[in-house]
Amino acid sequence: MEQAGAYGELERVPTGIAGLDDILGGGLFRGGVYIVQGTPGAGKTIFGNQACYTHAGTSPEHRALYVTLLAESHARMLGHIAPLGFFRAGLIPDRITYLSAFRTLQDDGLAGLLTLLRREMAVREASLLVLDGLVAAEETAASALEFKTFIHELQTQAAATGATALLLTSASAGADLVAAEHTMVDGLIVLSSRLTGWRAERELEVRKFRGSGFLRGRHAFRITDDGIRVFPRIEARLRLPSRRDHVEGAALTTGSPALDAMLGGGLPHDSTTLVGGPAGIGKTTLGLQFLGADQGAPGLLCGFYESEAALRAKARALDLPVADLIEAGRVGMLWQPATEGLIDEICTDLIATIRNRGVRRVFIDGLDAMCRIAGDQDRIVRIFAALTAEMRALGVTAMYTRETDLRGTFLDAPSGAPSLRQTSSVAENVVLMRSCVLRSGVHRLIAVAKARDARIDPRQRVFDIRPGGLAIDDGPERAEAILADRDAAGRGGE
Repeated sequence: MEQAGAYGELERVPTGIAGLDDILGGGLFRGGVYIVQGTPGAGKTIFGNQACYTHAGTSPEHRALYVTLLAESHARMLGHIAPLGFFRAGLIPDRITYLSAFRTLQDDGLAGLLTLLRREMAVREASLLVLDGLVAAEETAASALEFKTFIHELQTQAAATGATALLLTSASAGADLVAAEHTMVDGLIVLSSRLTGWRAERELEVRKFRGSGFLRGRHAFRITDDGIRVFPRIEARLRLPSRRDHVEGAALTTGSPALDAMLGGGLPHDSTTLVGGPAGIGKTTLGLQFLGADQGAPGLLCGFYESEAALRAKARALDLPVADLIEAGRVGMLWQPATEGLIDEICTDLIATIRNRGVRRVFIDGLDAMCRIAGDQDRIVRIFAALTAEMRALGVTAMYTRETDLRGTFLDAPSGAPSLRQTSSVAENVVLMRSCVLRSGVHRLIAVAKARDARIDPRQRVFDIRPGGLAIDDGPERAEAILADRDAAGRGGE
């Protein structure tokens, strides 16, 4: 393990926590000292253990020392983390050593604790130190100066040995997370849990990180069966597309020749289409038709309302080509209940699936559901813009759905929150579907509001849902007759 020169590039030490290394730009730095602070139950102990098992498991030369300053039994702690995916009993005690320094801290104070840490790190040849319970050391210090001196000596030890140190400490909810030791260490990572309405969400924030840039702001995380998984805020992670996009190429079919003609020849290559309409008008059917229009292009359906089984049944009932593509695995399906979720997790899994499967057509059924899951309504436009730019860079042609009223007008968000109206300015193509009531009849109408770099036919057409998908009229004549008859009936007092 070679130490970089004073002006050379510092060596990274991955944390092993999914998503966190992306936020940090590659991981922690070798020889750095970092504080991990959070409220009780935020996940600090799991954080420290996951870092130890990842570090020790990547190389036979890597060893971790986990030191506790609280009177918690190691057997009890190991019993809690044993079911997690990162736990490997075979690494204990040769490559991961657990040590209680509670008695040493009580009897000999910070000086004795520092001596113990130096000795054990040298004997164990530890390249990662986790000190769990820094708040106990702070309370034991006779003065603020003594505690700052202790932190300084830890930094000196880490720099001399090249070992990375994680100092886990607690903070009460709502407490000011600014302390003198924060100015001394190389980084500060804050874990917290907050209530959003009736539900609780865990968040991680990197408040300080010396040596490189990092993604600022709050990032959601979960404690899963595999340990901690962090979801970098998607609009920050995708602030720039991963590659240059190429918008040139032949127009793509929607699966409906009549709609292709209205769009000026089809969907522009690698574009995003927003389909708006009231509930039950046929938006999902159009999306399924779009996914099955090119059997050579891998597709993906991301749904929030209808389950995978319901969508399969719908495709079979309408005799849509996408049904066979789903059975053959050419079209994948992601289903997220609209009841609860993390918007950054959904977007992360969506982009990962697109990359892993080489997807070329994506249908997202429910932008409104994504908005509700996001919680912060102001984020959804930025999220939508980031996703759109990244999918275009990945060579994906996408279609979203959004709810409108019966007339085809986008619904504003309640309670004065920002509406989703701006999403139509991000989408290159906009298709509107609406209902027209004439006496006892309800007619379905479809129109193209815009399409990228294309000469569209904006006139409305009547359509029906039949086996094979949407059956759209070739011309506007029937729509014009229905609308004229409705207007005449309105003038007559009906």
